[in-house]
Amino acid sequence: MAKTEIRKKTAYHHGDLRGQLLAAARGLIGEHGPDGFSMADAARLAGVSTAAPYRHFSSRQDLLAAVAENGLQRLGEALEKQASNHPRGTLSSIAAVMRAFVDFAGSEPHIFRLMYSTMTHSGRFRELQKIGKESYGVHLREIALYLGEKEVNEKVVRATFLLWPHVLGLSFLVIDSKLESSDFPIDIDETIRTVAERLLPATEQLQKP
Repeated sequence: MAKTEIRKKTAYHHGDLRGQLLAAARGLIGEHGPDGFSMADAARLAGVSTAAPYRHFSSRQDLLAAVAENGLQRLGEALEKQASNHPRGTLSSIAAVMRAFVDFAGSEPHIFRLMYSTMTHSGRFRELQKIGKESYGVHLREIALYLGEKEVNEKVVRATFLLWPHVLGLSFLVIDSKLESSDFPIDIDETIRTVAERLLPATEQLQKP
């Protein structure tokens, strides 16, 4: 990632100090990881005084929690966008959602780790958990449609969870560059499709009385 440039002092005057600070923190985390910056660094990058961030964030951990929240929201939007590019409730849409998840992890590895870390997130864990469930809900809705269920029920949750460890594990393999050390090339799309086909029942089975 290219070195983040220092912006001019425009954010506060335009009334979007919070958004500018989030963008600054995202850039700094992308370069240095969640532990590689301070509130003062975010303030300088946003072009405001070092006291200004505390108008919106009580602490550095509170800012990190907001970045994680934003990441989960953007992830959900990315999953929904990719699902909509395919017939809904098909293996293609399910595979597209899984691939979008892996792609998000690969494009923003430090943010992804922050989103799924075990840190307390400044007491906002429940809030983040709710947003995380909304993005996970894209997986659930696609599989509910695939299974012919009108709502997310235990059957849908169980089927979705069968895929979840694979897509999450694949994401961490990508951001840890583990696939690059393999002696043979790994086709991510083929892997995802194979996992979905093997772990979800065939459509003809679903049509049996």
